[in-house]
Amino acid sequence: MAMFDKATPYLTMTSMEFVYAGNSILPKISMNEGMNHFVLAVYRSILATIVFAPLAFFLERNLRTKITFAIFCQIFALGPLGPLSNIFYYVGLKQTSPTFGIAMLNLIPASTFLIALIFRMEKIRIREIRSQAKIVGTLVGVCGAMLMTFYKGPIIPMPWPSHDQLKNHDDSNTDMVKGCLCLIASIISWASLIILQAWILKKYPAQLSLISLACLMGLLQSIAVTLAVERHPSAWAVGFDMKLLTAVYAGVIVTGVGYYLQGLCLKTKGPVFATAFSPLGMIIAAIMDSIILHQRIYLGSVLGGVVIVVGLYGVLWGKMKDTKPENIQTRREVNMDG
Repeated sequence: MAMFDKATPYLTMTSMEFVYAGNSILPKISMNEGMNHFVLAVYRSILATIVFAPLAFFLERNLRTKITFAIFCQIFALGPLGPLSNIFYYVGLKQTSPTFGIAMLNLIPASTFLIALIFRMEKIRIREIRSQAKIVGTLVGVCGAMLMTFYKGPIIPMPWPSHDQLKNHDDSNTDMVKGCLCLIASIISWASLIILQAWILKKYPAQLSLISLACLMGLLQSIAVTLAVERHPSAWAVGFDMKLLTAVYAGVIVTGVGYYLQGLCLKTKGPVFATAFSPLGMIIAAIMDSIILHQRIYLGSVLGGVVIVVGLYGVLWGKMKDTKPENIQTRREVNMDG
């Protein structure tokens, strides 16, 4: 039993990487079958709200504080960041591939660091190695993204798809530059959400309630935008098909169950442990991408993904050093002096 308890965080995060890989494959299939990315983001927000609202109502009765007008405005600003990130991610997936998309997600810690630095929520002491690691890791991650975007290279042979399937696969509807830009916009939106959420939680500590309210605000705003840009009623139609499965999977499994399981690992092992499994998600996505979608895997994507992961670990190492007690005390002294 003790061995199982020790293995649980590892099994949980491994399972989560399968979940995240599926969240790249299913939307790609649905959009290939004609599902609108705006509509998919709306359905995901609806289901996420349904998942979080009851949990927040019953579990955080004693945590909720009064919502002032200032907090309401901040939650209203937080609302669209989630749907916006999803929309950009779906467009990026449509123009690239699930392997490319999930590799780019490893830039989120670096993007969060940069945005926090701009808004002075993160301090740099250039002579300290932990600050140097975060800066170099961010630059390395950007170089990896550029490598994936602008260098294709030869096709890496896979044992499962037949030669005919690879030969007949059509890459003509992809645009790597446009897809990369959309994925970067998605990453920036998500990093902004993380920072703004952390800011609001200092004044409104009920996390589930905050997420529920943000999902509701985002839902209302995304419905308004989607109705403006997509006026064909047929775009909203779903049956018992891949479109419905994708919406349920994204809203319930990824957002609901995924958030809960990852939260458990964050409490027991910390954020560095949880993020360290990201390369496994890239491998799973590449295998699923090749088997299910018969997607070509190019050398440039593999090399760029590896470079991004190296940058990711640089940023994570610097953040891990920030959490050391002596470094926390140093940062407090710097803040007091400043």
